[in-house]
Amino acid sequence: MHHPLAFRSAAIVLFALLAGCAGFDSPGSGGPAADAPTFRVGDRWVYRATDGFRVQLQWSETHVVTSVAPGAITVRITESGPSARGERTEVWSAPGLLTTGSVFDEETRRFTTPIKIYGFPLTPGERWNQWVDNLNAATNKTGQINRYVTVGGWEKVATPAGTFDAIKLRVLMRLDDEEFWRGPTQCNYVIFYAPAAGAMVRAEKNAEYWEKGDRRDGIGAVIAQHALLELESYSRGGT
Repeated sequence: MHHPLAFRSAAIVLFALLAGCAGFDSPGSGGPAADAPTFRVGDRWVYRATDGFRVQLQWSETHVVTSVAPGAITVRITESGPSARGERTEVWSAPGLLTTGSVFDEETRRFTTPIKIYGFPLTPGERWNQWVDNLNAATNKTGQINRYVTVGGWEKVATPAGTFDAIKLRVLMRLDDEEFWRGPTQCNYVIFYAPAAGAMVRAEKNAEYWEKGDRRDGIGAVIAQHALLELESYSRGGT
């Protein structure tokens, strides 16, 4: 999918302004950088997940490293519970660089170049912006995702698995799912990464899109995601 340079520039400026309004325009509490984790076969993380407002979907996600090879770290993700959606696989070319996997809900995408989920070492105040071509495995459509990330400071984050020193990331992402009747999904995420767990320990995910037409007719934003993931348990190297 081709995006004119002017559109790209406008989107980048918009994302930067949103990040600034969210309080991520400065390095935050500062502190040291978070180094990349070392993955081993058997590493396992279990997350408690909910999505929705009045009626919440609920499920549990288990992420297990199944193989580690140069340029290919494979993670199997299985879900259980009343709103479980099945099993999927992620492949990382290196820690933080996703080549196949999900960046929104359970949609699996194959990226032409790795999408930078974590820019290790994570340094407070750092930011990056990517336009990444991909193939959506569910729809068999190609497109381009824009992902803008700002690294905040360190915080104490309480989860069911315990309290962690975690570094905070703000993610503003524009998906490639625009249709003739609706605009693209716009995502606004807050992610907490904890070196002690070697993974994300909490994620707050909100996303919406606008139906096309005259907004004066009362057509407003459609909520596409209002999710929370929290780490329940983890073990490294099969321990």
